[in-house]
Amino acid sequence: MELLKKQPTSKAPADRFTGDAWVDMVHAGEEPSRLRVGRVRFSPCARTHWHSHAVGQTLLIVSGVALIGTRDGRVVEARPGDTVHTPPGEEHWHGAASDHFMEHLALSESSGPHGGPDVTWLEKVEDATYGAPRSASSH
Repeated sequence: MELLKKQPTSKAPADRFTGDAWVDMVHAGEEPSRLRVGRVRFSPCARTHWHSHAVGQTLLIVSGVALIGTRDGRVVEARPGDTVHTPPGEEHWHGAASDHFMEHLALSESSGPHGGPDVTWLEKVEDATYGAPRSASSH
């Protein structure tokens, strides 16, 4: 067993996020593990840019109200305890609703045995896309 040292919180980069978000890397596995876990906290309206993950991504909503959108125009509202999975290669974005902070755990894997690139970052999510009608989680 190993108690892992907490890494410093970092500000999410403006070339990948709109608004203010902060990232705590919880775990970045070393070979043979490919697991990556990050705790991400978003201010109201903050969101990622469009992106996809080579091996998919799972989000566990910890607090607040999350919005997760896909290229087909679907925007899902998720709440604490909800888990959302995006399959490998699916272009999506996620962030906080306009009136709540939001925190999630992001779980993903590096795509290769030597830690190849996991995320393909794309363009900014426009306000109209962010503000599109949404479907609520089952709560």
